[in-house]
Amino acid sequence: MTRVKLCGLTRAEDIEAVNRLEPEYIGFVFAEKSKRYVSPEKAAELKKLLNPEIKAVGVFVDEDINKVANLLRNKTIDIAQLHGNEDNSYIEKLKKLINTPVIKAFQIKSGDDIAEACNSAADYVLLDSGKGSGQRFNWELIKSINRPYFLAGGLDTENISIAVKSLRPFAVDVSSGIETDEKKDLDKMTAFVNAVRKEDKNE
Repeated sequence: MTRVKLCGLTRAEDIEAVNRLEPEYIGFVFAEKSKRYVSPEKAAELKKLLNPEIKAVGVFVDEDINKVANLLRNKTIDIAQLHGNEDNSYIEKLKKLINTPVIKAFQIKSGDDIAEACNSAADYVLLDSGKGSGQRFNWELIKSINRPYFLAGGLDTENISIAVKSLRPFAVDVSSGIETDEKKDLDKMTAFVNAVRKEDKNE
């Protein structure tokens, strides 16, 4: 089964939508340079509205490790996703501080990037074309990867069925692909989740 992560949620109506759609994961972006940034306080408010069966992922870029650990300890988020230059020593230190999964994102441009992802100390890797670029990378590069991964980068309602059918990733991660005018779009969110679920039934 391919799991779904709807990332970059910022509003109460976004949470209402995911509570109906029931993806396995949602994402709060804590990188201040992102247009989808939410403060820890806002994320905590939104988390209170979230169906507890849905895991909240916090997205960080080179954040102070104690700040990440504190957000996990106080249950603002359930999982940390690292999108910066965090190396294995950072990941191992974080995992000693908290007992929750860690996702590490990798920008995939060549086979060397796949090798680096395979050697990550994270529980899961996220394979992307860039830091929220909204563009696809060459999926042929990842067909031989031998560990669970989140597929990201340029996914939308048009190509998600092909992605799930051809790659069978552990999870798919979408943000801009379910937006209209930089806001989450309920119709696109619904179509995306339904397309993944349909492919799962066809597996």
